[in-house]
Amino acid sequence: MYAPERHRAIVERVSSGGRASVVDLADALRVTPETIRRDLSILERQGLVRRVHGGAIPVRRLGFQPTVDSRSAVRIEEKGRIAEAALDEVPDEGAIIIDSGTTTGRLVAMLPHDRQLTVVTNSVQHAIALANRENITCLLVGGRVRGRTLACVESWAVNSLKGITADVAIIGTDGVSVERGLTTPDRIEAEIKAAMVGAARRKVVLADHTKFGDDHFAAFARLDEIDVIISDSALDADVAAQVEAAGPMVVLA
Repeated sequence: MYAPERHRAIVERVSSGGRASVVDLADALRVTPETIRRDLSILERQGLVRRVHGGAIPVRRLGFQPTVDSRSAVRIEEKGRIAEAALDEVPDEGAIIIDSGTTTGRLVAMLPHDRQLTVVTNSVQHAIALANRENITCLLVGGRVRGRTLACVESWAVNSLKGITADVAIIGTDGVSVERGLTTPDRIEAEIKAAMVGAARRKVVLADHTKFGDDHFAAFARLDEIDVIISDSALDADVAAQVEAAGPMVVLA
């Protein structure tokens, strides 16, 4: 296979799959990983892919965020295990912040009925799920509701978090990388996530293994600002070790 044919095949695989690893591309195209790495460098300079740790993602993903409905239908088992592990971070009583998202939504559904909690959230869906819970006082931050994520954002939401200190903030992310920390495609959602990080004593991030190595448009926290990242057992051990070396404990569910 000539280089132009190989480059076209790489772009097609990255675009159709949402990401592709160096190892998988090398196996599929029957070349060495070193050849694939050189190809990815060329394609990145041409603006056709975006290199991330261990592979590549489509350029469009840097500014693209799937809807809640589409995200809730993928990696259901992994998200359930992550959410169950996150229950260990929920106090018997006290105040917690829960970010919008599908994995955090699984945690909301699992919150025990024997814990007296004040839950602060920017998710309309989370607030509806908790509204009738007798053991929970639910506070929904104000702001504009983004249709794509059903999250409250902008200054009203950010200002709602000023002056409070929660015991734990449980936050979702679209990307985790040693170089840029935690990232998300939307700058406005990055602002509310950063405010959540600043409003809690303990910071916990929920991220399945596909989020690691992704690097999106807007950064909202450094890894050394986070206490724990909970992921699933499919996360590469070397990647987990690199993240831990940068600050947070990594828990695999």
